[in-house]
Amino acid sequence: MRATEALTGLRSLAQGGGPGCLERNDWICGEYLRTRSQELLSATLQHIGITAVSVLIGLLIAFPLALLARHRRGVAGPVLGLTTVLYTVPSLAMFALLTPVFGVSPAVVVTGLVLYSLTILVRNVLAGLDAVPAEVREAARGMGYGPARLLLEVELPLALPALVAGVRIATVSTVAMTTIGSVVGYGGLGNLIASGMEGFFKAEVLTASVLCVLLALAADLLLLGVQRLLTPWTRARTGGRRVRRPAPVAKAVG
Repeated sequence: MRATEALTGLRSLAQGGGPGCLERNDWICGEYLRTRSQELLSATLQHIGITAVSVLIGLLIAFPLALLARHRRGVAGPVLGLTTVLYTVPSLAMFALLTPVFGVSPAVVVTGLVLYSLTILVRNVLAGLDAVPAEVREAARGMGYGPARLLLEVELPLALPALVAGVRIATVSTVAMTTIGSVVGYGGLGNLIASGMEGFFKAEVLTASVLCVLLALAADLLLLGVQRLLTPWTRARTGGRRVRRPAPVAKAVG
């Protein structure tokens, strides 16, 4: 690829157009975007894949942990403490500890990111479930709701705003932390940032960094849209003013 860029620069000089942005090593370079489009696409897709898998697995682990901490208060302290301790482990040390187990593979990065996401997800799931009014639970039990039905049809819908808020924070954080995976060669856009920093390739560093920011913003907006779609009662308005309305399930059990 660099040979192609060199030939492009020589061609530009031969045509009397002067050195191109690649030869000048500009921060903003359209030539870089054109000649490296496939590389940028591959890195972006890898970044999205690692982020999505990490957050999904983190949520699947965090939800039962939050339920356990909620029903067994003696377990809540150790669970929250352990997830907090995991979050404080430096990423380089985390990947170094995981590499002997998983080898140099995407599993190292995904596992590390899952462990980091737990402290955010567990706390938000727990906070959302704890915020469900006690009278709503009692009304549902009085109507014959069992524990599973109470959780799925009453508590979980009312806890969705806090739960999705946690997923949004975890996703944005994971998008940023995925770049650290470049130390094992699986960092998505982080691979380009690392190689660009090594050779002080300005366009590569800036373009990959901007794409990371755009990915984080796009993911946050997407999840915000999902939250608004799943919780229409939180945005109900009358005459331009927000009015408080209970969720449909809360009305049903009330």
